[in-house]
Amino acid sequence: LKKRVAEIIAPLQRDSSNVIVALQKVQGELGWLPPGAFRQIASHLRVSPSEVYGTATFYAQFYLSKSGKHRIMACRGTACHVKGSSRVLRALKQELGIEVGETTEDGEFTLETVACIGACALAPTMMVGKETHGKLTPGKALDIIEARKMGSTS
Repeated sequence: LKKRVAEIIAPLQRDSSNVIVALQKVQGELGWLPPGAFRQIASHLRVSPSEVYGTATFYAQFYLSKSGKHRIMACRGTACHVKGSSRVLRALKQELGIEVGETTEDGEFTLETVACIGACALAPTMMVGKETHGKLTPGKALDIIEARKMGSTS
């Protein structure tokens, strides 16, 4: 893992302005930020490990633990809440057998909530990976999950 992180960050200019870029590249390749990556990035960019760690923990886009193959982000924003996001979330938790912040035993799904996806006109919404799904009902959300289980991305 240490060797892979070194390969990922090697092309980056050794400058503190590349902290976010380095974190994005490592996470993009590995799917998360392993603990040892912070020191490697810091050393390469000539910044303190606490600066790298502080940046990673400040931004919600960074993951400090492994997640499932499919990351589900259920929106809990006002528009989604008013349109029934709690019913959608309840159905997802029941179907997957996990709580928010957990990953299924098979490593396929991680369930998270977010404050807003930014697709309020489509409320209630969720993202699975990079795909946004809107105008959800509990049934429609479960159909999306079932399609992922069967290997489809739609």
